[in-house]
Amino acid sequence: MPLMRIRDAAAFLGVSDDTVRRWVDGGALPAETDESGRKVVDSYRVALLAREHARAVDDPSGVGRSARNRFVGLVTDIRRDTVMAQVELQCGPFRVVSLMSSEAVDDLGLELGSVAIAVVKSTNVIVETPGGAS
Repeated sequence: MPLMRIRDAAAFLGVSDDTVRRWVDGGALPAETDESGRKVVDSYRVALLAREHARAVDDPSGVGRSARNRFVGLVTDIRRDTVMAQVELQCGPFRVVSLMSSEAVDDLGLELGSVAIAVVKSTNVIVETPGGAS
């Protein structure tokens, strides 16, 4: 498994370096020492810890869907003309942008600060890696 430095793990987990060190000291995240003498952690274990600590806002709609990718957030921007609109949501740490008709914005009652749910259903998801390895 790939190893990562404490500061990189902290960035992915959204916590401080000190918090990651406390988790290492407490046994929640095993660490080892690399060839340079620095503490490193298994990046897969970091991913599992991130998933365990992830906290999405509960979906208030009560609607069942086949789409598993739902992002509850707040409307932060609406740009519209007579036909189309661009709606921006802040869903936790993620910015989600949707293009829709201006009529849909009105029908949904979207306004700045309103709660909205971005539902993503796609058969085309692109996965990239840092450094351009393919």
